[in-house]
Amino acid sequence: MQKGNQQQLLYIHRINKVVEYIENNLDADLSLEELSKIACFSSFHFHRIFSALLGETPNGYITRRRIEKIAGRLFYPGKSESLTQLAHQYGFKSIYSFSRAFRKFYGMSATEFQKKGQSEFSKIGKIENKKGENKVSFQKYFYSMDNLKNWLQMKTKVEVKEMPELKLVHLRHQGAYSEIGKTYEKLMEWAGPRGLLNFPKTKMVGIYYDSPRVTDESKMQSSACLTVDRDVEINGEIGKRTIPKGRFAVGSFQIKVEEFEKAWNSMTLWIPENNFQLREGHYHEIYHNNGKQHPEGLFFVDICIPVK
Repeated sequence: MQKGNQQQLLYIHRINKVVEYIENNLDADLSLEELSKIACFSSFHFHRIFSALLGETPNGYITRRRIEKIAGRLFYPGKSESLTQLAHQYGFKSIYSFSRAFRKFYGMSATEFQKKGQSEFSKIGKIENKKGENKVSFQKYFYSMDNLKNWLQMKTKVEVKEMPELKLVHLRHQGAYSEIGKTYEKLMEWAGPRGLLNFPKTKMVGIYYDSPRVTDESKMQSSACLTVDRDVEINGEIGKRTIPKGRFAVGSFQIKVEEFEKAWNSMTLWIPENNFQLREGHYHEIYHNNGKQHPEGLFFVDICIPVK
């Protein structure tokens, strides 16, 4: 049984390397042969193991991530890139192949998606149904803009500043972001015996690779992380990760667990409202306490969004 567990951890570690490579090279020609070499498997075994662990084929995963990245860009008013530029930027060989894939994924063209998304964003998205009852179109994507602005002003003053490099050990999580606590617990069980839990110097960090606006909850990828100040030997499904120093919009919050989604949505809205542009980088949270131990259940957390 122990040998089987070690083999499974080895597989997870190798597939995680491939997932990280894909995320950093969505504009490249990501062939099955190339990804198989990174995972140190034959093409046949890589395809089978990747599909078993992630629930979709490598090609399906790559196409989905490319489409979701572009869909996320389409939500922001005033973007400068054309659809053709975005398609090539994220690895589609032609606008036609992108258009077919996008329509298959979202059930509408990218142009329709963009118009509908930005229209809903600007008018808050409330429409009358046939019974005269209000319902929110794109409900899982948008809150009332005015309410979010007011809420953000009460909770924090957003600062744009240079943030230092963070060296991390991490454990990947797939699924709802609200369930990442279990992954943190698993990471800390690994880190404790290795002397890596030196709170409050040690910080818990959450990295989020997907937007709930465009990615199905069951497919969302994130990492539960701990800061480290020395080189750490890793094994199994535990990996190393660095968040490079850079410019971030930072909101420092004291919030309850049910307010995290509102905090992220309000921060995301703040970016275009204040004439900043998103850049490639790590969307992450830095925790300064354990909210479960706070008498009011408050988490002291910095939400950091890369901007230029």
